[in-house]
Amino acid sequence: MTRRLSIARLLPMLAGGLLLSATLPALAQEGTAPVPPDLTDENVVGVMTKAVDEVIRPGYRAFHASAGALAEATDAFCASPSTETRQAVDTAFRQAVADWGRIEIVRIGPVLDDNRFERILFYPDRKSTGLKQVQALLQKQDPADADAATMGTRSVAIQGFGALEFALYGTGADALMTGPESFRCRYAAAVASHIEKTAGQLVAAWDAPDGVQQHWKHPGPQNPVFRTGREAMTALLGILVHGAEAVRDQRIETFYRHGGIARPKSALFWRSGNTWVSIGANIEGLRALFDTSGMAGLIDPSFVSIGGNIDFVLKALARVTPTIDPDIEKAVSTPEEQQKIAFLLVNSRDLIERLNGEYGTAMGLGAGFSFADGD
Repeated sequence: MTRRLSIARLLPMLAGGLLLSATLPALAQEGTAPVPPDLTDENVVGVMTKAVDEVIRPGYRAFHASAGALAEATDAFCASPSTETRQAVDTAFRQAVADWGRIEIVRIGPVLDDNRFERILFYPDRKSTGLKQVQALLQKQDPADADAATMGTRSVAIQGFGALEFALYGTGADALMTGPESFRCRYAAAVASHIEKTAGQLVAAWDAPDGVQQHWKHPGPQNPVFRTGREAMTALLGILVHGAEAVRDQRIETFYRHGGIARPKSALFWRSGNTWVSIGANIEGLRALFDTSGMAGLIDPSFVSIGGNIDFVLKALARVTPTIDPDIEKAVSTPEEQQKIAFLLVNSRDLIERLNGEYGTAMGLGAGFSFADGD
C-alpha cells in the first residue's frame, strides 16, 4: 500500500523544498570559482564507460526483459481471459512502464533511429492523433491491424505504450473479459510484441562492440559521434538537463500548472494509474546516470557540494513522487496532493538550474549556456 504523508508532515517538507536552494550548503567562498576540469584526460573515458556499461546498456536490457514479459502476459490473457491473467497483464504493464521510464531519459543515440522513441512512446499527443487512430482501428477491426509482423510499417501513433494502454484500459476495455482472442486483445498483443521487438533492437545497437558504445566510451578526433571529451560530457549533461525538463514540462505541466486549470486526462498513463510510476522512474533514471557515472567526481574538489546538492534534490523528488495518489483526477483536486505536485514542480525547476547552471559552469561551460536553446 502506498504510504501517504499527512498534511501536517508534508507542509514543513514542502516549505523546505520551496526554499531548497537557500537551505543547501554554500557552494564555495565568495569570490571564488571552480576550476574547470581537463575533459580530454582518461577521467572522461571512465565516466562515459560507467554511464554506458552500468546505466544505459543495463537499462535497455531491463526494459527489453519487461517488454517481453508484457508481451507474454498479454498473449496469455488473450488466450484465456480471467482475473488472474488480467492481473498478470496489469503487473507486467506497470513494470514495463517503470523500466522504460528509467531509460527513457536517454533521448539521443539509437533510440532516435527509425523513430524508435515514438514507436515505444508517442507522447505528447497534443492533437489526440494517436487516440483517434486507435479508436478508428478498433472500430474497423481489420485483421491486418492486429499483425505484429507488419506493425512497424504502420503509423507510429498506433504503436507503443499509448496505443497499448488505450486497448487495455481505455473506453470499451471491459469487453476484453468477454471471450478469448477478441480483435481488441489481439491488437494489444501485437502492440506489446512490437514494443518488445523495438526494445531488442536498442539492446542490439548498444551491445555491438564496435558501435555506439565504442563511440561513447572513447571520444577522439576520428570518432564520428564525440570528437573530444568535452563533447562527450556535454552530451551526458544534456541528457540530464533535457530529462529534468521533460519531467517538468512534458510530464507534469501538461496536466497541472501553478494556479492554472488542471487537465488530468492529459497526463501520461492516467488510464492505467501509472502516471507517477512513469515520472518516478524518470527521476530514478536521472539519479542513476548522475551518481553511477561519477559525473560529480570531475568537479573541482573545493566545490564538491555542487554534486551533493544535485543528488539531494533528486532524492527529494524521488521520495515524494511515489506518495502521490495514482488517481490523477483526485491528485489534481485534493489540497494535500496538490502540495506534493507543487513540490515536484518547484524542485524539478531547481534541479534544472543546478544542472544547467552550477554543474555546467563548474565543467567549464560559458555563462548563458543553455541546452534548451540548443547551444
